[in-house]
Amino acid sequence: MSSASGSTPRWPVPKPPPVRRRTVLSAASRRQSLLPVRNETSAGGISVDDAFAGPRAPIIARRNRAGRLEWCLPKGHLEGTETAAQAAVREIAEETGIYSQIVQPLGTIDYWFSSATHRIHKVVHHFLLRALEGELTIENDPDGEAEDVAWVSLAELPLQLVYPNERRLARLAAELWTNP
Repeated sequence: MSSASGSTPRWPVPKPPPVRRRTVLSAASRRQSLLPVRNETSAGGISVDDAFAGPRAPIIARRNRAGRLEWCLPKGHLEGTETAAQAAVREIAEETGIYSQIVQPLGTIDYWFSSATHRIHKVVHHFLLRALEGELTIENDPDGEAEDVAWVSLAELPLQLVYPNERRLARLAAELWTNP
């Protein structure tokens, strides 16, 4: 019987070889892939003040590499031997003027970007915090990256943040804050 009639042949039919696709990189991508990798770790988060009419959190405005002003969560590099939680408390205080206490971890955002000399693998640990005291200010930001700071209601926070991963964390923070 032939296999053309629809019956199964008596011998195994060889599988065709897998299709090998070749990725063609642009000249810029090839240059970036040759750059040395630098790992960076940062921490920050959402500090909630519930002593107001409703829970609210401070966010900062900073310029992206293209020069556009973007609203985002306060965060920054770990210094010395500090833990991610210690860095989050310090960075939020420096960039917003609000002193806070860790409630719980929120999540980690992991991404890559390139500078002129390195490919950078960045890991940012985010925490949910309770605001304890302070007044909004960017005057204590040692890097001067924050150009503005504002209180935003916890319910509106995902709508104000520019980065999708930060919006996801803001929704989680609102859920955790209202359903502890």
